[in-house]
Amino acid sequence: MTDAPQTADASSGAAPAKRWVYVIPVAAVMYMLAYLDRNNISVVLPYLHGDLELSNADKGLAGGIFFVGYVFLQIPAAVLAQRWSARKTVLLLMVAWGLSAVLSGLVQSRGQFYAARFVLGFFEGGVWPAVLILLASWFPLRERARANALWMACLPLSSVLMAPLSGWMLDHANWRWVLVLQGLPPLLWAVVWWFTVADRPAQARWISRAEAAHLERAIAADEAAKSPAGGGSYLAAVRRRPVLVLIGVYFFWITGFYGFSLWLPAVVKELTHDGSATEVGLLTAIPFTVALAVMIGNAVWSDRTGRRRQAVALPLVVGIAALLLGQVVHGALPRMVLLCITAAAVYAPYGPFWAIPGQLLRFEVVAVAMGLINALGNLGGFAGPYLVGWLTDATGTSLTGFAVLAGFLAVAVILVTLGLRPSAASPRGRTPGVPAPASNSVRGEGR
Repeated sequence: MTDAPQTADASSGAAPAKRWVYVIPVAAVMYMLAYLDRNNISVVLPYLHGDLELSNADKGLAGGIFFVGYVFLQIPAAVLAQRWSARKTVLLLMVAWGLSAVLSGLVQSRGQFYAARFVLGFFEGGVWPAVLILLASWFPLRERARANALWMACLPLSSVLMAPLSGWMLDHANWRWVLVLQGLPPLLWAVVWWFTVADRPAQARWISRAEAAHLERAIAADEAAKSPAGGGSYLAAVRRRPVLVLIGVYFFWITGFYGFSLWLPAVVKELTHDGSATEVGLLTAIPFTVALAVMIGNAVWSDRTGRRRQAVALPLVVGIAALLLGQVVHGALPRMVLLCITAAAVYAPYGPFWAIPGQLLRFEVVAVAMGLINALGNLGGFAGPYLVGWLTDATGTSLTGFAVLAGFLAVAVILVTLGLRPSAASPRGRTPGVPAPASNSVRGEGR
């Protein structure tokens, strides 16, 4: 992340690069810790024997109930970030989720375990839209997919680093200590966050006033270019057809995403014929390493071409094929290759997808729209893991569950392809890396 992309502005010279070094890495580490506390459950679940005896359906519920709690603070935190302070909003949530993660290792019953996962989701829920609002104050639209993807690279990177760590910890301590110890780093990183991050360029102490003014002029120009329909009331903004389509796309995509991600360590454990937790953790990191590279590459391509729809749809098509083939192909190596392809495919759309709302809506209403998209879409994080677990118990095989996940991904592809179709009046040519006027920026993509 230290190689800072440079963009040029004809009148002002090169855009300041320090924000790529200060804002993105600090935010990425912060959310990497959040993602660890969310997803370490996927590594822990196969090793719960004795303490909490859970069926596959129970494990799916434990993984998915996080996303029920995740819904509640999405819009309130987005509004707080936009009207008050993204920096302060994230700080408060970071401390709250760190304490919740620690407490989740101290539960004594299945009901308490579910409750702890719900509370963890409740406090983590507001972080995602708050950081998206922060990035919108630092990165113009022409850089937004790259900024989003570099920040969101923390998702696969967290799994790359933490799956082996969690496996090693499980081999040397019980699952309770794993959850408790992994809940402590957010409490420490909150200090770094407070002293490093600023809500907007004018408040940062580490760039010059000229650099801050350059950035704020570029972002103001983006806002001025947006159609008046992108503003208005919160209700009018979230009722726009493209926003409703994006909610649907995100729900069906995230159902497949988390259904795959949270059950991946269990699949790897099966491939290793019940290998050690350390071995499972190391092998689980491989698909996420591939996903990290593909995710960033897809975002760069999306920014250069402006083809947001294709950057979302095409990887998901590849993911559907790999997910289905993985259920019928035999042999550990071919199945591991297909797991890598599936992981890359379901992570790749993140940067381009979250660049779309900022092209549709003005800053004063985009916070609520992104909060709503994330809140309702992430209910798929409950549906996916639970469906796989329940169908595995009901049929005796994971084939049915993963086939259903492929079907959800297919619906996401259809929605993003047909629901956000380019209009006949949209421009056919575009300079790579320069977005079309905002009123056509989504409908006019794909030419």
